[in-house]
Amino acid sequence: MNRINQKLQENKKLLSIYFTAGYPSINDTVSIIQKLEKNGVDMIEIGLPFSDPLADGPTIQTSSTQALKNGMTSEILFDQLKDIRQSVTIPLIIMGYFNPMFQYGVEAFCKKCQEIGIDGLIIPDLPVDVYHEKYQAIFEKYGLINVFLITPQTSDERIRYIDSISDGFIYMVSSASTTGAKVGFGEEQTQYFERIGSMNLKNPQIVGFGISNNQTFTQATQYAKGAIIGSAFLKHVTNQGVNSIDKFVKSILN
Repeated sequence: MNRINQKLQENKKLLSIYFTAGYPSINDTVSIIQKLEKNGVDMIEIGLPFSDPLADGPTIQTSSTQALKNGMTSEILFDQLKDIRQSVTIPLIIMGYFNPMFQYGVEAFCKKCQEIGIDGLIIPDLPVDVYHEKYQAIFEKYGLINVFLITPQTSDERIRYIDSISDGFIYMVSSASTTGAKVGFGEEQTQYFERIGSMNLKNPQIVGFGISNNQTFTQATQYAKGAIIGSAFLKHVTNQGVNSIDKFVKSILN
């Protein structure tokens, strides 16, 4: 069974952390992953930086730009992660745009993911229909779960279609804006969480965008299986360094 599916079966609310590979410095990738697991994070999204990010807010864009300046590439990321499964057991997901994957070769990329123990991919700009027609068989061949995003604007019909071809979780974007930490969720977001909850989808949902502290984590996980934190974590690492990761995780979970 895929590690993502195993983790989703656990009787707890899941904390997933997103960070940009190669940031703050090129060789921080592995130690960040190890420290996150050690401090009780359930799942990690490793961001593969890309020069033209669409859905990313300023914090993630800045980290991507720096990571690219540091020299981060798909090749280097795979090399850094080649022994990661000797020390880390939680699910690892690579999140990035389709272009770098396409340049690398979709099948070669998926094969490499399987070799090093990556469990899934999140590719925000790969349309679900294109995935279904062209790439689903390749992902499945290499045991990779593809995670799709839904937003408050996604129609019920589309959500049911995504649910039908998903086998993991659905990434529930809390708002239609770009990523970034927000103070709390308003009525509109709460109604959206409730609407999705009432659809009884077969795949659990994990909420992302706008989660930055214990309050927003608790609010989001009232309606979902877990929550993803990206920008707030990157800000913390930028300001306080990689060695203070324990403080950040404790502030979310306690």
